[in-house]
Amino acid sequence: MIAVVQRVKSSRVEVEGQVVGEIGPGLTCLLGVEKGDTHEDLEWICEKIVHLRIFEDDQGKMNLSLLDIRGGILVIPQFTLLGDCRRGRRPNFTRAAPPQEASDFFKRAVERFEKFPIAVARGVFQAHMLVYIENDGPVTFIINSRERGR
Repeated sequence: MIAVVQRVKSSRVEVEGQVVGEIGPGLTCLLGVEKGDTHEDLEWICEKIVHLRIFEDDQGKMNLSLLDIRGGILVIPQFTLLGDCRRGRRPNFTRAAPPQEASDFFKRAVERFEKFPIAVARGVFQAHMLVYIENDGPVTFIINSRERGR
């Protein structure tokens, strides 16, 4: 799984003109599911994201996690994170999990985040979404479950 995680002051997602998910301070997580992802990938990436110390403490140091600040997370499905742009001009999406598998993983990731004491909102799988992100910093990280332990 690949996630682009952004520290935000607020974030929301709209589908067909309706707000379907919204948070205040916290994280926006764009989440892509790769072929061959496992339950271990899902667990690892969710744990990593909520415990990532990227919020400032009293001294202005990135020392606090999403759990520490009691923030929210807006999770957006984004298969384009698996796009391979190395050749040609059209991205190749062969690394992306098939839609049904990706949808199941996305749903399970949201359910996993909901087990933490944080507010959880989400986008809609396979919908055209407008995502509004008030990036704080900006602070943005790319997390890939396939690169853990390196």
